[in-house]
Amino acid sequence: MRIKKILAMAASTVLCGAMFVGCGASGSSSGNEAKQPDSSSKSEPANDNGSSSGSLIKVGIINNDPNESGYRTANVNDLKATFTKENGFDASFAYSLKNEEQINYAQKFIQDEVDYLLLSAADTAGWDSVLKDAKDAGVRVILFDRTIDADESLYDASIVSDMDKEGEQAVEWLKDQDLKAYDIIHLQGVMGTAAQKGRSGALDKTAKELGWNIVTQQTAEWNAEKAQQIVQSAIDANKKFNVIYAENDDMAKGAVAALDRANISHGVDKDVVVIGFDCNKWALEELKKGNWNYDGQCNPFQSSYIKDIIDKLENGETLPEKTIIMDEKGFDAKTITDADVEQYGI
Repeated sequence: MRIKKILAMAASTVLCGAMFVGCGASGSSSGNEAKQPDSSSKSEPANDNGSSSGSLIKVGIINNDPNESGYRTANVNDLKATFTKENGFDASFAYSLKNEEQINYAQKFIQDEVDYLLLSAADTAGWDSVLKDAKDAGVRVILFDRTIDADESLYDASIVSDMDKEGEQAVEWLKDQDLKAYDIIHLQGVMGTAAQKGRSGALDKTAKELGWNIVTQQTAEWNAEKAQQIVQSAIDANKKFNVIYAENDDMAKGAVAALDRANISHGVDKDVVVIGFDCNKWALEELKKGNWNYDGQCNPFQSSYIKDIIDKLENGETLPEKTIIMDEKGFDAKTITDADVEQYGI
């Protein structure tokens, strides 16, 4: 693929003369840096060790804010450890929790003539136009972590978690607890993300079918402090609840902080059932202590899958499948082991 792209560029140079001088892979990856108006977004070169070599595969990686959660930090570190010059890549990273900023990054990476665009979208919608531009420019697109609402012809592969299944597993577990009543505080992630839609959808569907009471349903945007404020407000309003359904571990942590402050017991055989997602190691430790009840896994280690796909495409191979679903499970406080914490904690 890169050879075709280089030949096309060479032909364009012959036809258009100096018009395209400086557009090749010899530019520094630091050209992808950009100052941002707030801390929710940033761009940085992965390996700023001088000009990129023509033998390196040029990759632009668009991800969510590394500080979003423990899951995201693990995901970013995993990608950075794989896409290095030592492994044959000239990689630049851009971060944002805002879809429009991510789209702007994608447009810049296309202009910078990357060979591959790797994308974990902030929102599932709005990607058709820029991905068409990528396809027209000969840029291969690989989705990771999250799905998008776009035609499959606009990307080469997708390595993702099944967010719907994650939610369904958690809700099925909750259903099996056979509580006398289900009065639920639902702490949602950033609205519109695949994780939020999958984990919210499963709870909404079952709550409607079985008549569960959603006491409060608000986004805490993956943030512990915002989650604590929402739960504290419910407590101050004397709302009755016995389940915290938090769509990531950080929000579950914030919820528990509010419960502790109000001396409300939580965890195994206590007043409030606590559910989280992502399987941070510290969260699984809370599960093992019986302070939480359930944690759903979301696997952040996707870089080896992505690299394998790139290797196949570079060798001209046909990919065996378009979408790879990460294998994930859920953990119950009553059955989790030390080995589980060590193996699955991130």
